[in-house]
Formats: sequence, structure tokens, C-alpha cells
Amino acid sequence: MPHTLPAESPRNRWLVWLVAGAFFMELLDSTVMTTALPQMAQSFGTAPVHLSIGVSAYLLALAVFIPISGWLADRFGPRQVFGGAILLFTLASVLCSLSTSLWFFTFARVLQGLGGAMMVPVGRMVVLRATPKDKLVTAIATLTWPALGAPVLGPPLGALITTHWGWHWIFLLNVPFGLLGFVLTLRLVDGAPGGRRGFDTVGFILSGVGCSALMYACNLAAQTPFMASAVLLWGLGGVGALWLAVRHLRRTPHPLVDLDALRIPTFAVAMRGGLLFRMAINSAPFLLPLLFQLGFGYSATTSGTLLLALFAGNLLMKPATTPLMKAWGFRTVLLVNGVMVALGFVLCMALRPDTPYLVTMAVLFFTGLSRSMQFTGFSTFSFCDIPPERMSGASTLSSILTQMSAGLGVALGAVMLRAASVWFPAAGHGVSVTAFRLAFLGMALISAAGLLDLLPLPRNAGAAVSGHQAA
Repeated sequence: MPHTLPAESPRNRWLVWLVAGAFFMELLDSTVMTTALPQMAQSFGTAPVHLSIGVSAYLLALAVFIPISGWLADRFGPRQVFGGAILLFTLASVLCSLSTSLWFFTFARVLQGLGGAMMVPVGRMVVLRATPKDKLVTAIATLTWPALGAPVLGPPLGALITTHWGWHWIFLLNVPFGLLGFVLTLRLVDGAPGGRRGFDTVGFILSGVGCSALMYACNLAAQTPFMASAVLLWGLGGVGALWLAVRHLRRTPHPLVDLDALRIPTFAVAMRGGLLFRMAINSAPFLLPLLFQLGFGYSATTSGTLLLALFAGNLLMKPATTPLMKAWGFRTVLLVNGVMVALGFVLCMALRPDTPYLVTMAVLFFTGLSRSMQFTGFSTFSFCDIPPERMSGASTLSSILTQMSAGLGVALGAVMLRAASVWFPAAGHGVSVTAFRLAFLGMALISAAGLLDLLPLPRNAGAAVSGHQAA
């Protein structure tokens, strides 16, 4: 059984930053290429819209292979799986940069998705097992900044690289970071296997089909007409397969994904409320650039510059996270800050084309502060009562739901925007500002709904991690 490192262990601090760096490399790669699609399409001799298959292939590979990550780590050891995932992701990045056709690029993206599916849950599990309870908030705060920062930094960084060096360098940038991450993995990550339980083939098939079908439906929802039959077909198929998967996982003696962690109240609340919250915040990097460019008529450069304020808020909240959790506890912080998250969406509704840039940046900065605190709070709260023997299953399940929430958030934002556009159409082929306001209102309500589960919890829930002493 992997041991917990001392609270002030330098190795533990390096381990947390290693995993955070791997997360950032994986998440940045999935967002940085969006602005390079036209140039890539020209290189492949195809239309830019056809490159969506590369995005879909990556997401589908994540959805299929995340469920087996915990089993692989227990079977072969975290060091072997995490290090192998980094190497595979790096190799796939090289193949992406060398691609000369759409189909070869799609194959390389599937390999990238396989590597990414192993990195995220296994890396989180490694950190959770090695970190003492009193340092968990700080560790999770470090692990969450890639998820908040990469979607904001990716598009402008991709535009810069594509303009000055060419789209191939978007993927080649992963090579030195991947090799460094692999070397550090050999030195820092425990290699002891956790057991030799049998492989749950039925669970793998059902969960893979369900997750991939639902993710594909989310991708279609952002591209096809509202309530299109294909979206409904794939979505219902995915939900049905996941329902069968849950029934199977609860009955089989050696499930691929251990659902027993959902019996722990803090984990269950964080998964339910956290799913709604992540859906809302993952819609923001999708809706805000569209608002600035389609609704306000700003240039892509102006839009990217304004969004840096969101990223600044994300980062600057990190030092205050641990003191606030200790002073007020998880329940109070998540409830109060959750209201601020919803308020941030309401403030985005109030933005106008003639709003001064400084005011817009102040709104985005406030939004970044609140979403960073809530993201870290829910992520830490998820694991505060998980025993070591349940950590692998809990980390895998959390990664599955986190990945689902990302796809569902973008899809739901697109559906809301399209539905609002039907009611409040814009002149020509644009999108009206009113439609964006209704979409932001919907996200504010969704984020607020994620707080309802917190109300019955005691004030000292998760106190062993937050250090809060309720009066």
C-alpha cells in the first residue's frame, strides 16, 4: 500500500507540480489547436469543419479509456501507467505534428486521448494517496489551476503560435515537457501495484459505449440544429448504456469502477453538486469569446486579451483558498462562494458592447476568483473522507464525471444559445446579445442548483481536511 509522505516533504511538493504540469499539458493541447484549424485544414487539403473529427476522436478516446485507468494503475503500478501515459501522449503529439492527412491526424488524436485518459485519474490518485489530510486543500488547488487556465490560455496561445511559427509547433511544444515529466515520474511516483483483481469486460464495454455515446451527443449538440434527431439518439443511447453499466457495477464482485465511494456523503454531494457547477463554468470559455466576437463585434485579439482577466482571477485566488477553508469550513465557503459564482454569470449578462474594457475585465476577474474557489472547494471536498483503499475508484469516477461535465457544459451552452436565438434572432447571421444574456442566466441557475445538496450537511463536514473548527 503506498504510504503518505510527510506534510512538508519536498518530494511531495514536486509530485504535486509534476501532476499539475501533466494535466496542464493535456488540457492545453485540447484547446490550443482550435484557432489553428483553418491552417491545418489547408495543409490536409480539406474543409476546416471536417477537422472536428479530430476533436471528437480525442474526446471519445478519453471517454472510453478513463474507466480502465484505475484498474491499470492497480494492476501494473501508478509509476508505470502514469509514466507510460506521458510517453504515449508525447509520441502522439509528435505524430500529430507530422500528420499530412486528416485520417492520420485522427489516428494520432486517438492515441493522444488514450494517453490523456491515463494521465488525469492516475495522476490525481497518486497525489491524493501521497498527501496528508491537512495539506489536501493546497494540493488540490494546485491540481485544479490547469483545468481553469488551459481553456482560457489555449485559443490566444494557439493563434500566436500558428501565426508566427506554424500549426505543427502547437504539438511539438509538448515534447520537452513530456520528456521532463517522464523523467520526474521515474523519480517521484510510487511503482508498487495495488492488486491483481480481474478485468471487468462487461463493465468496460457498457461504460465505454455509454460515455462515448454521450460525449458524441454533446459534440453534435454544439454543431447541429436544436433537438436534432441524431443528438437525441446518441444521447438517449449513452444514458441507457450508462444505466446498464451502473446496474452491472453495483452487482459484480470486481467492478471496473468502484461505486462504493458514492455511499460516502461528502463524495456523493460533491459529485452531484460538482457536476452541475462544472457544467456551468465549462460553458464560460465557450460563451464569452462568442459574446465578445459575435455579440459585441470585438476582434479575436481583443477577446483573448479580455479573457486573460478571467485567468488572472483563477490564479490569484489560489493563495487565499486554504485560509478561507480553515476559517469558515467547506459548507459555508461553498454556499457563499456558490452564490458569487451565480452572480458572476449575472454580471456577464449586464455587459454591453459599449462597456469600458476595464469594467469588463473587472467582471471577468471577479468571475475568475469565484469559479477558482468553487472548483478547488468541490474538488477537495470530494476526497476529504475517502479511505485509501477506495481512492483509486473514487479518482476514476471523479474523472469520468469531470470529463462528462466539460462536454455537457459546452453542449448545454450551445443549446441554450441556439434556443434563445430562435426567440430573439439577430439581424443577418449573427447572434443577438439578448440570446447570450439568456444563456448566461441559464448557467447562473444551473450553478445555483448545485448548492442545494450542501444545505443538509453539518457545518464541520470535511473538517479533517479544511482544519475548520465549528463553534
